[in-house]
Amino acid sequence: MSRKKEMEAWKWLYLLVVLMMMMRRGEGQLIENFYSSSCPNVEAIVQQTVSTKFSQTFTTIPATLRLFFHDCFVTGCDASVMISSPNGDAEKDASDNLSLAGDGFDTVIKAKAAVEATCPGVVSCADIMAIAARDVVVLAGGPSFSVELGRRDGLVSQASLVAGNLPEPTFNLNQLTSIFAKNNLSQFDMIALSGAHTVGFSHCSRFANRLYSFSSSSTVDPSLNSNYAQQLMSACPQNVDPSIAVDLDPVTPQTFDNVYYQNLVAGKGLLSSDEVLFSDPTSQPTVNDFAKNPGDFNGAFATAMRKLGRVGVKIGNQGQIRRDCSAFNS
Repeated sequence: MSRKKEMEAWKWLYLLVVLMMMMRRGEGQLIENFYSSSCPNVEAIVQQTVSTKFSQTFTTIPATLRLFFHDCFVTGCDASVMISSPNGDAEKDASDNLSLAGDGFDTVIKAKAAVEATCPGVVSCADIMAIAARDVVVLAGGPSFSVELGRRDGLVSQASLVAGNLPEPTFNLNQLTSIFAKNNLSQFDMIALSGAHTVGFSHCSRFANRLYSFSSSSTVDPSLNSNYAQQLMSACPQNVDPSIAVDLDPVTPQTFDNVYYQNLVAGKGLLSSDEVLFSDPTSQPTVNDFAKNPGDFNGAFATAMRKLGRVGVKIGNQGQIRRDCSAFNS
């Protein structure tokens, strides 16, 4: 083969590889370093914004993490939860999303503004949210992991799509397993992702039934540690303002660690959907393992977060790169 023909062959091989990569991206598969050419510093830019926001308020951590979860479980990880509607009928207006803390929204909005200043019109709000969710875990002492990118922002945001797609605090193990399975997440993934409750808080109304009206035979949920139940009653007396909130992890509420699982073993799971992970014999071995082995939890959580980030992603003409995370492009 002549030198000229050899060079021609290499040229066509190179073009074929590029075409295959473009096709791969077009099939909805996320990849690491998606913005290596178009916005190489995107992760550093987001990380700086998240760090600054965290220095102002710890709520940045649980708020951003919960925002990502709520977004992905309704129409996929497409930043549809960010949309504001003048009619109050967007995804964020659904009753299950009204308790989402404003600091999560603010974190993504500020990170988007910082990215736009360097790479205008390139990075989706959905990808920025995914990066920020990883960054807040790391800032709280949790595991780091590579974030797959390439999402487009969704074109639909409706409050009516939320009901039935988010886990409720009263769910039993089968209900929890089923709602995660709808998103290609296993029971093991569900138990690992529940560990996000090692940070954050919940309003009294979400667990008051466990303190004052559990059943006809027991006013207080018998699975609750008695001392912990008394503490909760002091923090959440009957007829208390429903906006009052309690830490999900009463021991290390501002550290991302495996103490959440140790709390479950000790009867200190705040929500019924927390405690059931230990009380149900099917999930109990995993809880025991995570309670004893932080490395096992960290590894499982990182893997589950990457899987969560793939749920219902949009690519190509399925979505858009929003200029403003709170509004569809006009």
